[in-house]
Amino acid sequence: MNNILVIDKGSSSIHNFSNILKNKDFSITKVKGLKEALPYLKRDTVDLIVIDKAFSSTSASFRNFVKLISGIPKLILIYDRSFRGMGVWLKDRLAVPVHEPVSYREFEYHIERLLKDKKTLKENKTLDIALRAKRKELGFFEDITRILISSLSMKKILAMIMRKTKAMIGAEAWSILLLDEEGEELYFERVQGKETKKVKKFRIKVGEGIAGWVAKEGVPVIVPDVGCDARFSGKIDKLLDFKTRSLMCIPIKIEDKVIGVLEIVNKVTGEPFTKDDLDLILKFVNHAAMAIERASLYLKMEELTLTDDVTNLFNTRYLNRAIEIEIERSDRYGSPFTVIFMDIDSFKKVNDQHGHLVGGKVLREMSQLLLNSLRTVDIVARYGGDEFVVVLPQTTPKAGFYVGERLRKAVEQHVFLKNEGYHLRITASFGVASYPENAKSKEELFRIADEAMYKGKFSTKNIVYAAVK
Repeated sequence: MNNILVIDKGSSSIHNFSNILKNKDFSITKVKGLKEALPYLKRDTVDLIVIDKAFSSTSASFRNFVKLISGIPKLILIYDRSFRGMGVWLKDRLAVPVHEPVSYREFEYHIERLLKDKKTLKENKTLDIALRAKRKELGFFEDITRILISSLSMKKILAMIMRKTKAMIGAEAWSILLLDEEGEELYFERVQGKETKKVKKFRIKVGEGIAGWVAKEGVPVIVPDVGCDARFSGKIDKLLDFKTRSLMCIPIKIEDKVIGVLEIVNKVTGEPFTKDDLDLILKFVNHAAMAIERASLYLKMEELTLTDDVTNLFNTRYLNRAIEIEIERSDRYGSPFTVIFMDIDSFKKVNDQHGHLVGGKVLREMSQLLLNSLRTVDIVARYGGDEFVVVLPQTTPKAGFYVGERLRKAVEQHVFLKNEGYHLRITASFGVASYPENAKSKEELFRIADEAMYKGKFSTKNIVYAAVK
């Protein structure tokens, strides 16, 4: 039923059409002034207004009234031939002036036309809003694509995902969780929200909680109310004194393999997440996944060019660049650094007696032993064959010698390939040299450290030799 609100003093001929209009599914409400009309208009149930031109004025209250009824079709009743007071209505696309007395056929024609115009305008407005939203979305994804294509840095890509997630979805918290190397646990790589440091220490097993479930199953989920979902784990909420109401979790994949998840928690409006939210984020994550794949491949290529195939330690290409950087830092800040050359004693016997496969395993175990015995800032590289080089930033010659002695003892006391039943005992010889005390260039530093190592190797073996000034 269409509701018609008539605003006049009771003299309009339209009042004579009440019974006919009721039979045609129209309802008429009659009021004698603007104030009486306001309650009906605020209910938003009026489909058409009939108003006497005489109510037109230049007052602020009338201007506000006109704004209130701007989207409603209206017939303006004119009782004289003057156009005074019509200016405000002539600007309104949904206003039609009619002269009294008006016939029913004319009135019916105007009603049908105005209601049809209203429907068309509403449809056009809906289409315009949808078109604007689509243009905005396309522009948004063009920006994303441009940024993603231009970057090969995994950190930059993940940071961009966090920024764009904030722009797309108004949420209280969101995070990127990545799978560890074993593929057994998720760790928080990027976090936005409350107490991020505490959250980053937390780990989630694959299959645990909603994020763990998504990582395991590889499908996105919307949870309107976590209290009604048995998969939800409240461990982090308890840790942070936080209340998760609703969440959305999307897997991040490379070639159908899940590498992590994007989790978005609590809309700021208090409403649950919707399918439209999920569809938008899925498009974004699919774009981002391609960039992550490119960055991952690039990272692997970099690793292949900078790491040794057998031990996964840095290779000589990386070592040379690292030494150059340390020399630049030493020259600028006046801090020394030390290099240790190491060679496994009688390694040929290991290969001859047990084969090169076992020899390779010894090299890998030796690499891990060295890494475990050093600081995270120290650099370990395989120099070739059974030789290794250790770079100790901001380390004096004396301190470097003590590190060499500690490494020598660690090798001497270690039982290699114990779990495989070989129980091999191995020793190594070490040469220590420092910059700038022992050398003034990279080449000289390498030569002096190498010479010191060979002095020990050709004397007693299992010894640390320090370069002399």
